[in-house]
Amino acid sequence: MNTQIDFSSKTPYHVQAEHILRQMINTEKYRSGAILPNEVELAQELKISRNTLRQAINRLVNEGLLIRKKGVGTTVNTLGKATRNWMSFSQEMKALGITIKNYELHICWEQAAPEVARFFQVTPDTRILRMSRVRGSEQAPIVYFYSYFNPAIGMTGEEDFTQPLYTMLEQRYGVIVHKSVEEVSAMLADEELADKLGIRAGDPILKRKRLVLDASGFPVEFNVGYYRADSFTYRIEAEK
Repeated sequence: MNTQIDFSSKTPYHVQAEHILRQMINTEKYRSGAILPNEVELAQELKISRNTLRQAINRLVNEGLLIRKKGVGTTVNTLGKATRNWMSFSQEMKALGITIKNYELHICWEQAAPEVARFFQVTPDTRILRMSRVRGSEQAPIVYFYSYFNPAIGMTGEEDFTQPLYTMLEQRYGVIVHKSVEEVSAMLADEELADKLGIRAGDPILKRKRLVLDASGFPVEFNVGYYRADSFTYRIEAEK
């Protein structure tokens, strides 16, 4: 198991620390209930600051892989119940065992629409990076969506958008998505959407608007997706 931070690497330290922690908590020792070393000890062992380490730990807590117990410490969640109820499209398809096929991918810069400008808190004349693509299984398209990204991230449009989006944002820009505010509604496909999704105009589809933020509330992505109703089910879990 690699337990060293590579300080010469371009990968952010907190991302490297997260990878080390993932390896650690998958060992028999911690899966059997052992308490992780405290943050001071771990930070000293990895030669990073506590704040950097805390970013990595918070990510795993948010995923439901770790549990913090006041007065006890941090342990592995042996029940494996995630506290996050949303994933990227790539993660959703992977969880279903579906191989993803990219049918279209377009990158451009556009003037921010009023709703997008308000979300990113920029002026309406700000040019914003827009990515649109059609993705699905090897058999047929499932979703057409477009995303706008906060210009403060510093994206250029030259990024590799064939890899999982949130992985790229984390590894290249240190942006870790944390919260998704979503709206889902039903509608009928117009001719353009029908053509992209391989269905007939007038067929039912699901529209899903997603506002993505990091743990500090920084707005990361404004996303709208149109899903074939026969290929997508939206499932919500709630606990009290």
